[in-house]
Amino acid sequence: MNIFCPAKVNLTLEVLNRREDGYHFIRSVIVPLAYGDDLEIEPADAFSFHCSEPALENEQNLVVRAARLLEPEPQVRITLHKRIPSQAGLGGGSSDAASVLRGAMKGAFNAAYAVDWVEIARRLGSDVPFFLVESGALVEGTGERVTAVGRLPAWHVLVVKPPVSVSTADAYAQIDAHPRVTRSRNDSISIRSLTALQRGDFATVESLLENDFHDIVASSTPEVAHAIDALRHAGARKVLLSGSGSVVFTIARDEQTIARIAGRLALDPSYQRIVTRFATGEPWQ
Repeated sequence: MNIFCPAKVNLTLEVLNRREDGYHFIRSVIVPLAYGDDLEIEPADAFSFHCSEPALENEQNLVVRAARLLEPEPQVRITLHKRIPSQAGLGGGSSDAASVLRGAMKGAFNAAYAVDWVEIARRLGSDVPFFLVESGALVEGTGERVTAVGRLPAWHVLVVKPPVSVSTADAYAQIDAHPRVTRSRNDSISIRSLTALQRGDFATVESLLENDFHDIVASSTPEVAHAIDALRHAGARKVLLSGSGSVVFTIARDEQTIARIAGRLALDPSYQRIVTRFATGEPWQ
């Protein structure tokens, strides 16, 4: 079985209350991209994991951790072809882990698993339940409450990965250092963005692009600020951080607009560029 593991971007990301255990409640509209990793699952005498990036070939990889949570442990050889940058805000590790679970759900390991897939996904990470949905979604709570959008519009995306990583823990610590106003669900930009996305209302979705980490990370990470400025000077109408960074992105209705912005980018080669679109085809229904 071959499974595509899509990257994601957050069209909105609201950081809400901090729980006593240190986790934060969030509200976010997330969409999968037609760019990602590939997972190959083959029969074998025992479980083994191989990765195109040898540094990621270890027991802490979320692919291995996901497989170890299945009982019985699958006797397969899993090969991960890695494209999504790590520690970028694109959800690569979470998508890879969710793909193992989706493979199990689809019978890749020839075992009948009577398990709570969302609970297993939560144990692996807050972004993992989203990737089980195979669509865009409104994500709430600590990642476990997922409301699917349905089929996504065929909009295009330009992603820029600066040559720097951003610590999610540090980003949350910076947010916690400042008082925040409580925001009710009824007034949420994420709820409005979800509705606009389901209607295919590009102008409204673009106007609602917002991320509570954006200004904090941009002000503390010069490479991120440089990428944002470069995208704006290249003609991007709105630029947003994805997750806690370091990736920033812009969206457009059509491929030509994105290609034009990408062609005007004044960034050196250490800034990775990804031209892609929302994942809209099979199995993204």
